[in-house]
Amino acid sequence: MLPAKLCKKGIRSKFYIFVTQKRKMAKDYIWDPVRKKKVLLTPEEGVRQWLIKELNSKFNYPVHMLGCEYTLKLNNIPYRGDLVVFGKKLQPLLLAECKAPEVKITTKTFDQILRYNLSLKVKYLLVTNGKETYIAKVNPCDGTHTFITNIPYYNELSE
Repeated sequence: MLPAKLCKKGIRSKFYIFVTQKRKMAKDYIWDPVRKKKVLLTPEEGVRQWLIKELNSKFNYPVHMLGCEYTLKLNNIPYRGDLVVFGKKLQPLLLAECKAPEVKITTKTFDQILRYNLSLKVKYLLVTNGKETYIAKVNPCDGTHTFITNIPYYNELSE
């Protein structure tokens, strides 16, 4: 079961409002600073770009240490993590799963990122739809997780 309303119902910004208004138009593109190219602005992509902006501007995550649609394998089946944050030694530290704003975040949503983490073994898991954000710290010994109330700053990820 997910805890109620962590991170003050998600981090809201003018960018998020812009994205939700623009998504109704056909074939809009948005600049992705991680992939260094324009990408189709879908509702999920809008949330991912909002998260990248927030992590970079508020939590000091360097853009060059982020990876979008990171390929991982689970039982020889390829999956893609929406956003992966790497440490200074290029080890994955945080895995984020972004959903469209109208998608409700449930235990099933969090189960998806837990499965992905069987492959990556990151320290932090984050799920957001732009309105609600949940973050958990993973115990590396037994794989259990504990929900936390704040997104860690980049320099706190490897502690």
